[in-house]
Amino acid sequence: MSQNLVEKIAQKYAVGLDDSFEVHSGDYLSIKPAYVMTHDNTGAVIPKFRSIGAKKLANPRQVVNALDHNVQDKSEKNLEKYKRIEEFSKSMGADFYPAGRGIGHQIMCEEGYAWPGTMVVASDSHSNMYGGLGCLGTPIVRTDAAAIWATGRTWWQVPPVAKVELNGKLKPGVTGKDVIIALCGFFNHDEVLNHAIEFSGEGIKYLSVDERLTIANMTTEWGALAGIFPVDDITFSWLKKREEYIAQRGLQGVNSDIDGNGMHPRVNLKRIEALEKETIKADADAYYAKELKLDLSTVEPYVSGPNTVKVMSTVSELKDKRVKIDKAYLVSCVNSRLEDISEAARIVKGRKVAEGVKFYIAAASSEVQLEAEKKGDWQALIEAGAIALPPGCGPCIGLGTGLLEDGEIGISATNRNFKGRMGSPTAQAYLASPAVVAASAISGCIDLPFNGDSVKLSGTIRENTQKVNQTGEIKIISGFPEALTGELIFCHQDNMNTDGIYPGKYTYIDDFTAEQQASVVMENYDPEFTKVVSKGDILVGGFNFGTGSSREQAATALKYRGISLVIAGSFNETYKRNALNNGFLLIESPELVKDLKEKFGSTKLTVKTGIIATLDFRKSELKAGDKTYKFSPVGAAAQELIVTGGLEEWVKKNL
Repeated sequence: MSQNLVEKIAQKYAVGLDDSFEVHSGDYLSIKPAYVMTHDNTGAVIPKFRSIGAKKLANPRQVVNALDHNVQDKSEKNLEKYKRIEEFSKSMGADFYPAGRGIGHQIMCEEGYAWPGTMVVASDSHSNMYGGLGCLGTPIVRTDAAAIWATGRTWWQVPPVAKVELNGKLKPGVTGKDVIIALCGFFNHDEVLNHAIEFSGEGIKYLSVDERLTIANMTTEWGALAGIFPVDDITFSWLKKREEYIAQRGLQGVNSDIDGNGMHPRVNLKRIEALEKETIKADADAYYAKELKLDLSTVEPYVSGPNTVKVMSTVSELKDKRVKIDKAYLVSCVNSRLEDISEAARIVKGRKVAEGVKFYIAAASSEVQLEAEKKGDWQALIEAGAIALPPGCGPCIGLGTGLLEDGEIGISATNRNFKGRMGSPTAQAYLASPAVVAASAISGCIDLPFNGDSVKLSGTIRENTQKVNQTGEIKIISGFPEALTGELIFCHQDNMNTDGIYPGKYTYIDDFTAEQQASVVMENYDPEFTKVVSKGDILVGGFNFGTGSSREQAATALKYRGISLVIAGSFNETYKRNALNNGFLLIESPELVKDLKEKFGSTKLTVKTGIIATLDFRKSELKAGDKTYKFSPVGAAAQELIVTGGLEEWVKKNL
């Protein structure tokens, strides 16, 4: 069979597969990513790493620690935390980047960790950004990071893959940020939720790497688990310029001395030449779950929000409404690179920030700021009245100086505008390109840096027939059941959130026992739930089951209640990771969910269906009543997690 780009890269980084096994969407894999990055949350991963009995990193060259989130906090407590992380990182021989070097994701690109055609993970949702360089970047949770530190490996289920075809060419003044705002606002009904996205089309040749990084970064907000561009001439041109920049300045990179050849250990001509000879590409007839198209020539400057990326307006619309702003931001990993700063500087040069407006700027890295200073762009922004913050995160995640206060309106070249994220929950946050942010800071209202004609956005979507990867019978490892039988308990709710499954008021009661967790499970959704279910039942939920916070108890509480497994139309990816990391199995069967919705409706929150279902894991078949459903194979990687009782126990076993 043919493979798309995501499947090919996953195949390359999977371990323990039979020689004949071909990776496709739905497969559970044991993966050994090229790199794993953690930032300030390194401090939370360290105790997990130690609790599983690990004493050293499986591969110090695989591990990157970068301090970037709370860099403005100079309190004794935070400085002590940073010191502990640095001491641990250096004692283990990991690659370490201190506060002030920049945002971890930008460092991963500048320093060649996010290399085209490789797989790189990070314990941060915006690791999607690496896809701008043709690197399969995807987020993991902290337990995964500890597992990779200890063994070099974790698990991954290959998501469904959507192809997004970008055709045409952007009009002058329209940017990559406008493209991703358009995608989030136009296809705003979870069309790509929990998918990986491959960008294609003749329009991508007009997008710079900086624009691609911006688009890939915000595929996270679009709901995707990854967003990757093909490796092409634009990519190679960027790599060669990057290598030249590094060579001219004698930048050898962290731990470069281990090679002893004077070259940067990752960004060098030898590596670029090898990539040119063997570039991974999707097969021409590869399967995609969905195919979306967007005409770039119909994209114009947009604003996202307020407080959601699913709502967008043209800047010209809001300009006419004279939407007054209090704060403007050119910060974060999505839009603080050199191109962005130069564009903003061009607009503000010789002008002043409007009275009553505060305009905050922070470069994505110390290197970006240095180059912006050399070009005079940084000074142009400062002279206009911008307030400089250190390279790193900050207002974007509600930390440090410049947060939105009660009732204020902000426009930001960041990636998230969730209510309350950038400060007060009564404030309003809009997202836009650096050009629009700069123009708005100058005028005091949401404004357009140029006059343009409004054009109706043109985009289409096609959903292809769902394909379950079925390559014969699955091998069953010792201890994993070949089949499982139980009564179906149906909870119809789509977007079942973790608060509904496990109330937040219990989350931080550290001594809450397994029995107590079991007694309150689904309490907020249906107080009658625990009275209806019996040990050994199979819970069937709706679509996007487990959305919301990342609390692990939303998975463990169902397990402790005796639920054998959960079947849903689809799962929130973080919930899926938490479940399997705790040895609790999940199966996706959208057809079964649709059939139960049709049969039982939505009048009752929890239905004891009387249907006895049997799951045959060897054949990947689910029999319920008189109907048989196929599901994606539960491969050896997932089976091992169930048998050992979760990822931490699996790590202990494999140390």
